[in-house]
Amino acid sequence: MNVQVGDEIAPWTMAHVDPARMRTMAAILRDPYSVHWDSVANGALGIPGRVVNQGPLNLGYVVNMLMAWAGPQCVRRLTVSFGHPVLDGDHVVAHGRVTAVEPGATETRATCDIWLDREGVPVVTGTAVVAVT
Repeated sequence: MNVQVGDEIAPWTMAHVDPARMRTMAAILRDPYSVHWDSVANGALGIPGRVVNQGPLNLGYVVNMLMAWAGPQCVRRLTVSFGHPVLDGDHVVAHGRVTAVEPGATETRATCDIWLDREGVPVVTGTAVVAVT
């Protein structure tokens, strides 16, 4: 793959964040935090009738983008910040841009700015180091 600084990574879209997946993830993680599955109680948080997506699911959307671009074993390092919650029903899009390329003896690595946005507003931001050869 010929990768250059400034290259945009093809976006990856989750058209509709599914609350059933959040309940499943809460069960898998044994996550007792009701914000992920109790839409009625979330009214006290100002989001009545909605539930909050887990961070690992949001991160998964970004990883899906990276793997679609550079392959299933490409991620070498991922550092992110979770800025805003993603709610059930949201439409989110993962984006990335190459900021550095470092050839190595066994593989070339690209450092990328990455972000997940909802309606153009970043909700997850960070940096990824990805093997591109």
